[in-house]
Amino acid sequence: MNAMPLTAAAIRALVADSASHVAIEVVDETGSTNADLLARVPTAGQRAPVALCGPVLRAPVLRVAERQTAGRGRAGRSWLSAPGASLTFSVAWPFRAPLHRMVGLPLAVGVALAETVNGLGVPVQLKWPNDMLKDGAKLAGILVETQAAPDGTIWAVIGCGMNLLMPDEMEAAIGREVSSAPWLAQMDRNALLAQLLSRLCAVLAEFDDTGFAAFTERWNALQAWRGQPVRLLDQGAVQQEGLAAGVDQQGRLLLDTPSGRVAVLSGDVSLRLAP
Repeated sequence: MNAMPLTAAAIRALVADSASHVAIEVVDETGSTNADLLARVPTAGQRAPVALCGPVLRAPVLRVAERQTAGRGRAGRSWLSAPGASLTFSVAWPFRAPLHRMVGLPLAVGVALAETVNGLGVPVQLKWPNDMLKDGAKLAGILVETQAAPDGTIWAVIGCGMNLLMPDEMEAAIGREVSSAPWLAQMDRNALLAQLLSRLCAVLAEFDDTGFAAFTERWNALQAWRGQPVRLLDQGAVQQEGLAAGVDQQGRLLLDTPSGRVAVLSGDVSLRLAP
């Protein structure tokens, strides 16, 4: 593992123009970087700085933590990480787009992260709606939470946890197969974060202009399990089965079933062998 400490100055020096306007914060420890930034979304009459986690959001912010004590995943799950063995960060970004058009945002974020990691020589794929896989196991997860400000701006707080190394004790605590990226762990994490942030900011700016439609082909090119049988699970119960057929321009999962093609808006997809 590269021992270079994460610092805001080092990340700032390495970002591309697309991220030059983003404020960068690095903290040793916090509960959840997503929760920190959500607490700073403007509310009616709010002008004073928010205690503990920083000032009210006025422009995009990247918040990075060496350690999260209450990291969150999708559907209220916990996200476990080990200091120095992973990247845990959140980006707060203001959108002009109406809330209903934000549905495909986690998929567009996945495109940004996966294209960056693939470009660094680590082959990854995307699992609908918010996971990045390496060798068929989860390497990174994405959590997007939105909140409206009084001026009509929609703030999206985009959290990412990425495994670089996987200590045995952490894998045991997670309780399922997960992946890691030792090649990325050899990089200066400041450079890795700068590349991830730069691509992500370019994608977020494009998404605000176009919605998810412009990213459909890019996501489908990265899809894991395309053409393979999958099951859609809701709290462990099978809701739908079919062959994974990509996503549509709204970010809905497409399944080819015996009764035809169906589109699914949200849920947890797990691959199962066909009966």
